[in-house]
Amino acid sequence: QVHLVESGGGLVRAGDSLRLSCAASGHIYSPYHMSWFRQAPGKERTFVSSISLDYDTLYADSVKGRFTISRDNAKKTVYLQMNSLKSEDTGVYYCAISTLVFGTQNIRDFQFWGQGTQVTVSS
Repeated sequence: QVHLVESGGGLVRAGDSLRLSCAASGHIYSPYHMSWFRQAPGKERTFVSSISLDYDTLYADSVKGRFTISRDNAKKTVYLQMNSLKSEDTGVYYCAISTLVFGTQNIRDFQFWGQGTQVTVSS
């Protein structure tokens, strides 16, 4: 059984920064990439960023240049550095793992999910 635990969320002001972390436990039998999604109140869960086992990265247009994803394979941990936060970044941020082809942004392609961490950006 694979478990993902996110941390690092909080309440910040517009322009501030936050760093999210997500640690995986359990054994994953295939190469996997790690991703972040977010869900604003009353809206669908949307893709934020992904990083492959080989450190290739992918970002949603809305966060390019502001967010940076990274991972520590030895610790099975993925990070999301979020700078220049905006009110529209508010939401619950979820960590997810997929063993399918890197680059997918479809939530149905992700086999494991964390419980989410709340990020609130006040304007």
